[in-house]
Amino acid sequence: MTAKKLREQMRDVARLRHLGLRTEQTYWGWIRRYILFHQKQHPRDLSSEQISEFLTHLAVEGRVSASTQNQALNALVFLYRQVLKVELPRLENVIRAPQKRRLPVVLTREEAEAVIGRLNPTNRLLASLLYGSGLRLMEAVRLRIKDIDFARAEITVRDGKGEQDRMTMLPQSVSKALELHLDGVRRLHEQDLKLGGGDVYLPYALERKYPNAARELGWQYVFPAVNSSIDPRSGKQRRHHVMEVNVQRAVKRAVIAAGIKKQATCHSLRHSFATHLLENGYDIRTVPELLGHKDVRTTMIYTHVLNKGGRGVRSPLDN
Repeated sequence: MTAKKLREQMRDVARLRHLGLRTEQTYWGWIRRYILFHQKQHPRDLSSEQISEFLTHLAVEGRVSASTQNQALNALVFLYRQVLKVELPRLENVIRAPQKRRLPVVLTREEAEAVIGRLNPTNRLLASLLYGSGLRLMEAVRLRIKDIDFARAEITVRDGKGEQDRMTMLPQSVSKALELHLDGVRRLHEQDLKLGGGDVYLPYALERKYPNAARELGWQYVFPAVNSSIDPRSGKQRRHHVMEVNVQRAVKRAVIAAGIKKQATCHSLRHSFATHLLENGYDIRTVPELLGHKDVRTTMIYTHVLNKGGRGVRSPLDN
């Protein structure tokens, strides 16, 4: 079995199990590194000892973080269990990368407004949803028009982290701007239809089940790309959503332009959403539902960065 055939097998299983394209590419990157680390031996000829050796190498020589080491482990478990159908024994003697507990970077309300205000109209609207609705970046760029409910002021997040759907708020302050933006998206879609295009990627088997849905306005991305491109899976010419890396770069430039010294990113806007809700007195069990957290303990980390000093305690000096 050649490496090319293994790649094809891995791709087929990944798509059968509905792994995202980015996850598929990341997993293959780790599998390839694993094969090269063991002088191009086929994974079927390697044992759990070789897996432990590779993971230890990442921690000791590569000095990777715990999350990166876990990602590599997940890729190899996927390879053996799902692709090669080999049940792995318990991995012994793996030196684990140290687990570091880092507090999220949170912006003040003024800092968040300063960053958002320095973005162009499209990125400003997108960043407003990160801060105002608590969306992850990929959740925002993948939003479809049909998932915006202006009457109920709600956003439905489809296939969020862990393939979970959830509801979150649509900020009233951006409703008008979002409606105007979607008017432009509608005109762009009509133009694409006239040119013989206008279809968009649909998840799972929806394209086969509803052949015309891909050309409907409701399925179009809220933040479409400026130009159409070739879908790497189907080979079709389509208009995809905006590239998240462009949004990340724009936010980084805005942070610098605002004179903010924190290492703030797009995700900091989501962190700020959660922290500011807790500051406003919203229940610690309500916020996880808006964020899409499965466990309230994940949300508890924001209680350590509330704008009241460490753990929300008032300093005796301020009394």
